[in-house]
Formats: sequence, C-alpha cells, structure tokens
Amino acid sequence: MSQIDIANPDDGPSRFPLLSNDQMTAAQKELATRIRSGPRANVAGSAANSATLGSPFNVFLRSPELGDHLQNVGSYIRFKSVLGSRLSEFAILITARHWTAQYEWHAHHRLAMQAGLNPEVAAAVAQGSRPTNMKADEEAIYNFCQELHTNKSLSDASFKAVTDLFGEQGVMDLIAVNGYYSTVAMVLNVDRTRVPGGAPPPLKVLK
Repeated sequence: MSQIDIANPDDGPSRFPLLSNDQMTAAQKELATRIRSGPRANVAGSAANSATLGSPFNVFLRSPELGDHLQNVGSYIRFKSVLGSRLSEFAILITARHWTAQYEWHAHHRLAMQAGLNPEVAAAVAQGSRPTNMKADEEAIYNFCQELHTNKSLSDASFKAVTDLFGEQGVMDLIAVNGYYSTVAMVLNVDRTRVPGGAPPPLKVLK
C-alpha cells in the first residue's frame, strides 16, 4: 500500500466560512437558536455566544438535522453526565491530545481548570506523557480513555475501575465523551479552526 502524502492540516484558512443569520436557511436558523438558547449560553467564552456561531457549531449548521443530534449529545456530556465536569473535561483533553485538536484543547483546557483539574495533570497530557499526580478517579478516567484511543479496546481492569466509580451509566457516558469529542476534533481539524487571537497552537505535534 502506498503512503499518502498528507499536508499540514494547519495550512490555509478555515474551510467553512462563518454564517451570519441572514445567510442561514430556515433549518439552520432553528438549529442556531436551539444552540444559543441551551445551557452553553451560560458559559462565558462559549462558541455559541457570538453573532456568528463558532466551530464546531458553524460546521454543524451545514447539516442541520445531524447537527441538532450532535449538539444534543454534546449538551448532555457537558452538563448532565454522571462523570461531572472535572472528569468529563479531563477526558476531553485526552481526546483533544489524541487528535492534536488545537482549538478543542484551547477551549476545554480553560474549562478543565475551572472544574478543578490540576494544571500539572493537563500539562503532562499535552506533552503526551502519563501524569504522575492524578487523583484515583482521574487515573481511572485516564486509563480508560488512553486504552480506548490507542488499543481500540478496553481491559477488564479499566472497565471495572470506571464501573466501580460510576456504574454502567458512567461507562456509557465516558465512551460517549471520547466518541463525541473525537467527532468534534475531526470537524475542527477538517475546518482548520484556529485558536482565537492568532495565538500559537497549544499542542505540539507528537512524533
């Protein structure tokens, strides 16, 4: 099998122009209203709190019915998951690191810090290293997410650790965090969504 020549994903402008309300179809306007009126509206700096929806929502608008399903999944994960904010945001950072999703990391690093994640834990993840100072529940989340992303499977020990903490619902919620934010990372990377303000990318490309 020949190797595909892959260009730097950060080369070039964003691929999906931001849509203003007067550029949206009726279905897109309905989706934008639901996103803006949901719980994200109460989060400072959210991509939903602007005249034009930021990514990934701006890309979700291109397929409004699918976008609505996706944003509902994301809303559950962010605001209703049995994992709680600190562990959900930790799992999101692990996923962002796996995909080198610069904007995803930028947006959720701030939220993870606000939720109480140790900055040193996040810094180790950013470097592609296993954090050495995790709490017991963070270690269970880290092992689960790392195995799922790298091995495409899960050991009995990692399954049991999360089940013991959060039950079977917690296992399903954690699978969904990894799956949904992998989808978001794909959207952001395909779009070439930039970190705001021209700031440098927060994640180095790991070899």
